[in-house]
Amino acid sequence: MHMDKPTTHTPCWVELGTSDPEAAKRFYAAVFGWRAATDPRPEAGGYTILHLGESTADAPVAALMGLMGEGQPTAWSIAFSVTDADAAVAAVRKAGGSLIVDPMDVFEEGRYAVVADPSGAAFALWQPRAFDGFTSYEANGGMCWAELHTDDTAGAERFYPAVFGWTVRRSVDFYAMFSLGEADFGGLAGIDEEHTPGARPHWLPYFGVEDVDAAVERAAAAGGRAVMGPVQVPDGPYIAVVSDPQGAVFGLLRGAA
Repeated sequence: MHMDKPTTHTPCWVELGTSDPEAAKRFYAAVFGWRAATDPRPEAGGYTILHLGESTADAPVAALMGLMGEGQPTAWSIAFSVTDADAAVAAVRKAGGSLIVDPMDVFEEGRYAVVADPSGAAFALWQPRAFDGFTSYEANGGMCWAELHTDDTAGAERFYPAVFGWTVRRSVDFYAMFSLGEADFGGLAGIDEEHTPGARPHWLPYFGVEDVDAAVERAAAAGGRAVMGPVQVPDGPYIAVVSDPQGAVFGLLRGAA
């Protein structure tokens, strides 16, 4: 069974940190039809919510912002919902992970921290208050799968169950599923020769689309490029991995018809 909406200790939000926010708004509108709504408050630093529909009442699916510090790469990041961000940071450290950004309050929306697992794959912790994140794990139009690529799959299989209580179910030698209870929401893959040389451990978000080939074509027309596929996974979904013009990588997965 696949997860259809976020719960505690599962993906709840996805953000793009980019070197060119205005170009990113145009690119993702062309690929997914997302509409950008930028927070006008100066202290929000240009934080932009991306929506599936035409109004702010329509489903928020992601966010983008400019880069916050020297050396920060243009990349997507995934946030996992927690009931207590400070306690979750402590659990990460106890399991061998590290703290990147100290827990902080984000207006009245929630409390946020950035951490990394022992292999260095970064992810965020989100303690919701006024803002829960995306309201559903979208089959089409929004994030629908979270995939960890790491050079230490055995370590990941110990770390994430210790922090979040996940179950790891290995389907084949080279891939495993992450689940909470009976619901699958992500996967685990080793970094191998199929990856870009020098690839480091990272979380990769997948977004659901009705037609993967057409989405790859839209991405290419808007200045992106295909990194992998499109390809049919044996006994699995039809997928592709794409880079936007600034270098942020994300997956595409064929959702429900």
